[in-house]
Amino acid sequence: MELFPALKIGWLNGWILLAFEFLIQGTLLLVFPKPVVARLFDRSGWSTKQRLFTILGKVFSLACLILIILTPLQINTNTFIIGLVLYLVGIAGLVTAMLNFKATLPDQPVTAGLYQISRHPQIVSLFVIFLGVCLAIGSWVALLSLLLSRVFQHFGILAEEEVCLKQYGESYSTYMKRIPRYFLFL
Repeated sequence: MELFPALKIGWLNGWILLAFEFLIQGTLLLVFPKPVVARLFDRSGWSTKQRLFTILGKVFSLACLILIILTPLQINTNTFIIGLVLYLVGIAGLVTAMLNFKATLPDQPVTAGLYQISRHPQIVSLFVIFLGVCLAIGSWVALLSLLLSRVFQHFGILAEEEVCLKQYGESYSTYMKRIPRYFLFL
């Protein structure tokens, strides 16, 4: 791992892994019914503060994306192998969580599948994907950008939970008491 890796445009950069993830996620979003996609991206009910923190998180996500796109994969390293394993686990988790989300009726909270062990498995899976890519490119700066993005985007997660509490009431409150926000912790 390097603090500031050499940035260059190349075919064996981290963008390859991102392209595969975007292709999978984009394909799912294209084949999902429009109401499911709209539900995934609904931000109504969020406060200005929650929107602002989410935007700040997206700024750090953009920095992380740029670093990933311009940084070569460190193919002959142990961190590449660990990163690739995390990446693949994250992809599997994201696909599973999105299918769980799609299978839930719109007037019900999503509580089946991976949502039985995390209230936000899509977010956690995306974090694992990007963590894997940051390790695969061997960049501490990209990893720091990722962590900062997730700290700020945590406020968006809290906003989603507030909206779900208003929309689903006691059933979601009970769900929140049983299931941790981020898998086994918090």
